Amino acid sequence: MTLRFGVFDHIEPVPGLGLDRIYRERLLQIERLDAAGFYAYHLAEHHTPAIHSLAPSQNVFLAAVAQRTRHLRFGPCVYVLPLHHPLRLIEEISMLDNLSGGRLDIGVGRGGVMEAYFWGQEADSETNHARYVETLAIVREGLSHDQLTYAGRFHRFDHLPMYLRPLQQPYPPLWYMRNPVTAAAEGMHTILVGSLDSLAPAVTRYRAAWEEHQGVGARTVQGEEPMIGLVVHLVVADTDDEAIRIATPAWEKYRWNLAAPRRLEAEKRGLTQFMQTKDGSFGFVGDRPAGLPTRELRRDIDAEIERFDQQTHRPHPNRLGGVALAGSPAAVREYMDEYVATGANYFVCSFQWGDLTHEQALRSVQLFATEVMSRYAAAPVVAP
Repeated sequence: MTLRFGVFDHIEPVPGLGLDRIYRERLLQIERLDAAGFYAYHLAEHHTPAIHSLAPSQNVFLAAVAQRTRHLRFGPCVYVLPLHHPLRLIEEISMLDNLSGGRLDIGVGRGGVMEAYFWGQEADSETNHARYVETLAIVREGLSHDQLTYAGRFHRFDHLPMYLRPLQQPYPPLWYMRNPVTAAAEGMHTILVGSLDSLAPAVTRYRAAWEEHQGVGARTVQGEEPMIGLVVHLVVADTDDEAIRIATPAWEKYRWNLAAPRRLEAEKRGLTQFMQTKDGSFGFVGDRPAGLPTRELRRDIDAEIERFDQQTHRPHPNRLGGVALAGSPAAVREYMDEYVATGANYFVCSFQWGDLTHEQALRSVQLFATEVMSRYAAAPVVAP
């Protein structure tokens, strides 16, 4: 399999710009991604009091994406399944897949118990996980059958006709973020968040778990080779100095956007259950549910970023906080050589984050597509 290139996006607020302009500019960027030959566009889901995702109803925005692109695959990464009614999700997935000619990909995840709390759900990790498991089972069943019968803890359906069906069979490709073992056990592609240091061992764990649970040489239910990639926040400019000058303040703004509003809201409301935890991080509530397979611990994103910032064993002038990359095309190609050596077969860019402008993001897209991506897109990926 050759290396593929995708984009992960939050659609963060841009100082001084209205929501209407932010949407228009992002859709223009996505048209450029389509023309440049990117594989897929992945859109996050977060809700108030978070401010770092301005498309909390991903399906609304992605319907526009479906009509503005011709080749680019797209989808949520992830649907926060405990917050969705499974029937509504089945119907909207079917609509998007047909509107796009079968270009929808589906990311799934649990989200966090703090977000569930603000939605009026149980702020309990056990229940949050149970909602996730049940909703995923119903969505898979409903998308792949003419009738839906299911009896669970939260939902019950009896021979309910599924009039809307997706174009892709048995359903669009599934993705799981952040934990390669969980993704492989479920037969899903995966996108990771972390540093380049963590990628090679994650690739090894993903492939070992895939062989254990799916079989040696097995493909996904859609017949695809499983994909694993890492989100890399990028600023590409003509020189290293220019890229670093642009990226450094944007990185600080990005960190603030991801965590500060939720932290402040919890403190204002005195929600101590989201502020005092065993490991000192913010947003990880209680112990892991008992009797569950090994999976990620839900920690605050800002605490995770701080952990990357504290990495000192790989000092590099072009790499901010261990997870962002700022430099000239030559510096990015140097990073890409290390990336390919991990055995990952998917490179996931993030082009507009923090307070980066539309124009800066477009320049990064242009330079990356012409000076970097074109040199690696045909390169075969070999397991290390």
